Amino acid sequence: MEITFRQMTLADIDDVLKIEHASFTLPWSRESFYNELAHNNYSHYIVMEWNGQVIGYCGMWLVMDEAHITNVAVLPEFRGRKLGEALMRKAMETAKELGAKTMTLEVRVSNHVAQSLYRKLGFLNGGIRKQYYTDNQEDALVMWVNLR
Repeated sequence: MEITFRQMTLADIDDVLKIEHASFTLPWSRESFYNELAHNNYSHYIVMEWNGQVIGYCGMWLVMDEAHITNVAVLPEFRGRKLGEALMRKAMETAKELGAKTMTLEVRVSNHVAQSLYRKLGFLNGGIRKQYYTDNQEDALVMWVNLR
């Protein structure tokens, strides 16, 4: 399987929206992604491609020396192949290249698969954000990693 990574462009929004809608109960809108790419100087988005098809993406904000993952997802039919891990490793590498010393993210307390991946990558529990997710008031686990 030939996987490549590149910076997301405005032309990728339709493909990213398909992944977003297949992955989340509260998907971001087209306008949200457009604003992230066109107007947010802190945002950095990566797409993952297989044979030219966008199959995953990861967004982060880089503020000072801290990277905050905003969203990360892989098309359902490509899950279970360690592609999420590859995408996160690429995001961590990119953040480090951009000067980040730490990275943080929120994950649903019920999402044990994602938590397991993040722990494998060195993330540690940092706290709980109560009722973070507005669809069902689920708490979010905040996780952190030092980028070496």
